[in-house]
Amino acid sequence: MTTIIGLNQKPLFHLSLLLLMLFSSSTESLRFEIQSGTTKCISEDMKSNSMTVGKYSVVNPNEGYPLPDSHRITVRVTSSHGNNYHYGDRVQSGQFAFVAAEAGDYMTCFWAVDSKPEVKLTIDLEWKTGVAAKDWSKVAKKGQVDVMEIELKKLQETVTSIHDEMFFLREREEEMQELNRKTDSRMFWLSLLSLFVCLSVAGLQLWHLKSFFEKKKII
Repeated sequence: MTTIIGLNQKPLFHLSLLLLMLFSSSTESLRFEIQSGTTKCISEDMKSNSMTVGKYSVVNPNEGYPLPDSHRITVRVTSSHGNNYHYGDRVQSGQFAFVAAEAGDYMTCFWAVDSKPEVKLTIDLEWKTGVAAKDWSKVAKKGQVDVMEIELKKLQETVTSIHDEMFFLREREEEMQELNRKTDSRMFWLSLLSLFVCLSVAGLQLWHLKSFFEKKKII
């Protein structure tokens, strides 16, 4: 989040940066491999009250044949506060949808079931957040609206998301600035304490040497 410092100095640059962040991070489409008996987690930074939908499935290595029991996974979606939003036990596919109750990193963890011999599973994950999480085709069908109205609704949602994202990033920037101020203050007092300790030790050493030389009648 350090790239947002100085937001008011370059509004056009940071608006472009916000647009890039919004549309590049709104959709996660991944394919990855996982060994049986191991766990792999994927996180997504979300702001509060943002909508998210996800769909995952184990890729069938032999198309036309059913997946074997060894190709099963356990999936859990949790927030950074430890709240559970989805749990799938020994499944081969599934989906989740929820509205984030708090801001932070949301983790989707996949655990491949133990099997002998060990196998390597390939998993497809599609994870959408924000505007991308809304199914506009269903909205059009339900509301019986034309294409232009749908585009306007999408544009309105996009502008709202950018507006919310700007305030979210500004809050994060203020938090980082406050943390920097606290860190600077603590470092200042720590430096003073270190200086006091060093001077005290130097004074004790001089006093000890002076007492030693006086006892030896050197001075």
